[in-house]
Amino acid sequence: MKFCKKCFYSEEHPLNITFNEKGICSGCQVHDEKNIINWEEKIEKLKKIIEPYKKSKRSINNCIIPVSGDKDSYFIVYVVKEILGMNPLLVTYNNHYNTKIGIRNLSFLKTIFGCNHFNLTVQPQKVKKITLSTLKNFGSMYWHCIAGQTVFPVQIACKFKIPLIFWGVHQGVDQVGMFSHHDEVEMTRKYRKEHDLMGFEAEDLMKIDYSLTDKDIEQFIYPNDQEIENVGVRGIYLNNYIRWDTKAQHELMIKNFNYETEKLERTFDCYNNVACFHYTGIHDYLKFLKHGYSLITDHVNREIRFNRISRKQGGELIAYYSTQKFNNLDIFLKWLSIGKKDFFNYIDKFINRKILFKKESEWHLKNEFKDKDIILKKKDVNEIISFNSFSKRSKIKDNKKNYTLLGRGWLE
Repeated sequence: MKFCKKCFYSEEHPLNITFNEKGICSGCQVHDEKNIINWEEKIEKLKKIIEPYKKSKRSINNCIIPVSGDKDSYFIVYVVKEILGMNPLLVTYNNHYNTKIGIRNLSFLKTIFGCNHFNLTVQPQKVKKITLSTLKNFGSMYWHCIAGQTVFPVQIACKFKIPLIFWGVHQGVDQVGMFSHHDEVEMTRKYRKEHDLMGFEAEDLMKIDYSLTDKDIEQFIYPNDQEIENVGVRGIYLNNYIRWDTKAQHELMIKNFNYETEKLERTFDCYNNVACFHYTGIHDYLKFLKHGYSLITDHVNREIRFNRISRKQGGELIAYYSTQKFNNLDIFLKWLSIGKKDFFNYIDKFINRKILFKKESEWHLKNEFKDKDIILKKKDVNEIISFNSFSKRSKIKDNKKNYTLLGRGWLE
């Protein structure tokens, strides 16, 4: 299997990564644009693009921002409201796997910036039914989260005739270099379906699972082309106009707005996924079984590209974190009302045996890029990467036994 000479992405990456004659992947090549682009000119260009929306006759909200209790939500709202001078409506799809810290961060976000906020909580019975179907048919427990997060903002845009949506980072640009920053690609239904949703819209689910009905999927249906055209909906990715560095951005939000963090499973990054019980655990393990790499690879590659760690250090971090067990499977199984044997039977057919082999009940890459004998101690991990020194750990006592479906936030 071919790996990038700079980072650790391989030719098996699901977003169709490419390599140049020197063996450097397209993601690393496009990342290098961040060091040569005039970002002051870029942000001025964005200000001109959004000027007509600022001058609209809407007296309340002139744009939409999809947000959650983690990732870059604080930074996006900060940029759109404080730097671009827009008046955003915040929208959230409730992914049901909520942690108390995520609920807290989301509550403080809308309060700190004084924004109106819509939250969609789909009936749990429907979400469980869809999740069981996608687990069986795609090996995914997260399809409903991505579907909801990418459809609800567009539904609201059409309903309230607010044409401008601000998204944070385009994964195809920032991770694998599918496009250049200069292309300034915008959010499309086509990219969403083919890459985010594994090729299946909500309507497609009923074609492969006859137990699902129109009522089950109605809140996940993307507006049709005519609805979008009537409003003129467009989705702008901020990473095409701002030098995107999620580590630096989170540290700014921690310092200025008390964004709270948490130690997560299977990675050193304690900033990005604190709102979800399973993103760095079960979901990440399923990602490894299907594609041969984990979230730790994404995080290591990002740090290598910013020259904050060496490739050798990156390999050590991947060796250390990728072998860690995930927790909270029992919570998910109880929520979905299935047994552990059923779970592993469902996902078995999605294991990529082309690139993985099983040894002593564990799955491993057939072509390892790392030294199998590397054993990294916790002290060594902290010496390599500095996330922990900047983090603001929550005082909230999360019992880690149940999801928090709804909550009003917690006081400091």
